[in-house]
Amino acid sequence: MTHPNETIARQWFDAFNAHNLEKLLSLYADDARHFSPKLKIREPETNGLVIGKEAMRSWWQDAFDRLPTLHYKVTSLTANDDRVFMEYLRTVSGEEDLLVAEVLDIKDFKIIASRVYHG
Repeated sequence: MTHPNETIARQWFDAFNAHNLEKLLSLYADDARHFSPKLKIREPETNGLVIGKEAMRSWWQDAFDRLPTLHYKVTSLTANDDRVFMEYLRTVSGEEDLLVAEVLDIKDFKIIASRVYHG
């Protein structure tokens, strides 16, 4: 039997890979937090952290616009009642593939925080 939080993670990947921003954001709580090393580099004033759906919308829309071939391939999912640990391969045409780990903290079937780690 699949853990409900694993189902949320799979929905997250489906929405991200389809570049379906509205579906992706619907998985998050309104005041969710997202941290990414790429965000820290691209928008240093954020220190890598955005809070709320509108800030996430801006960040991901920019990524989808700049990187139309951006795609994540799941390599591992581990879910419990509070979070999902995800490992995936980030691919973009013309760039080296990047191994990524990400943690989704989940409460009441909504993502309340996500943290990205590059390795």
